Amino acid sequence: MTESTYHQKGFGLRDEIKPELRADYHSGIVDRLKTSGYRLEAGSLTFLLAREIGFCYGVDRAVEYAYETRKKFPDRTIYLVGEIIHNPHVNARLREMGILFLRDADGVGPDLAAVRPGDVVILPAFGVTVQEMDCLKSSGCILVDTTCGSVLNVWKNVDRFSSTGFTALIHGKYAHEETRATASRTSQYGDGRYLVVRDRQEALVVCDYIRTGGDGAVFLRRFAAACSPGFDPDAHLGRIGLANQTTMLSSESLEIQGMIRQALIDRYGEAGLDARFRAFDTICSATQDRQDSVLELIRANPDLMVVIGGYNSSNTSHLAALAARSVPAYHIEDADCILASDAIRHKPYGNTAETITRGWLPDGRLTLGLTAGASTPNNKIGEVVARIAGLRGIAAP
Repeated sequence: MTESTYHQKGFGLRDEIKPELRADYHSGIVDRLKTSGYRLEAGSLTFLLAREIGFCYGVDRAVEYAYETRKKFPDRTIYLVGEIIHNPHVNARLREMGILFLRDADGVGPDLAAVRPGDVVILPAFGVTVQEMDCLKSSGCILVDTTCGSVLNVWKNVDRFSSTGFTALIHGKYAHEETRATASRTSQYGDGRYLVVRDRQEALVVCDYIRTGGDGAVFLRRFAAACSPGFDPDAHLGRIGLANQTTMLSSESLEIQGMIRQALIDRYGEAGLDARFRAFDTICSATQDRQDSVLELIRANPDLMVVIGGYNSSNTSHLAALAARSVPAYHIEDADCILASDAIRHKPYGNTAETITRGWLPDGRLTLGLTAGASTPNNKIGEVVARIAGLRGIAAP
């Protein structure tokens, strides 16, 4: 593709869009929390803010690039392949700007067939599959690629695995846009193959098969939607390269890495391990920083934690999972989920639907921990603080 139809480094319009970004996503409350040592007293409430929260570099870049694209091509039809990030408010704002979605969060939409020569198509931060990229290249559209650098790093490793005959074993959610894009990298190689495991329990199934074999048909039924076409567990679990969706729980990724390594040693011995096992740390640094910050915040002994971000945001849900190990934790999308001092609408980790919890905000002095996923804008964090303070009749801090 020529340089004029593929753009990956912005259009030099950052200064022009900066006031709009500030108006859409800035929060004075979050600024005050940060400048006061990530701690604010408001009447009987103490708010503790995690030191790493909200938009990461990759999300910042993707959102800025979308705004720049609208500014650069004011009269063109502009599409997003799907949600640019997993935050409903950011995606809604892009729709308000006249950017059309080829696929909604539920997969419904006109899809790539709608794209015409000269249209502008923004690739989301998660990236797109190899097949989708080929289709878009052949359409004659202008491509604006916001794929996160951390995702590109994972792709390089999967390419390396696949080109040397290793099965890419990916710790991730097989239906997630990022994992689908990563898995598709294996299709570029004649014997490329992948297997996606969601968690430790699925990894145990794989480890058992590596060690002792089993019924291949049963194995394939379990992983039918999570492996490459023609996958053969008897032939394809002898050489494994570990990768992961960048937003997974890092401790679990490392545990799975150790489990697979040990299973291969148990089956084949340690002497030839280098020829059978490869692993690289591909958890995004921003994901890791936010998880570390939650653990640090928990050591300050908050009475409860509020985790803010899209329900389909993997990195946000894992922050909620970490927090819930130690304190009552409530994953909410925004301030509207806070119904009253005795009712909050939230989504517990692992649940498929929201629930309402009563008595979540007890009377008396309370210390509340706050964190937010890498796709959560600061204004949504600030609105939550103001709403909680308002339940106690306290003006926004």
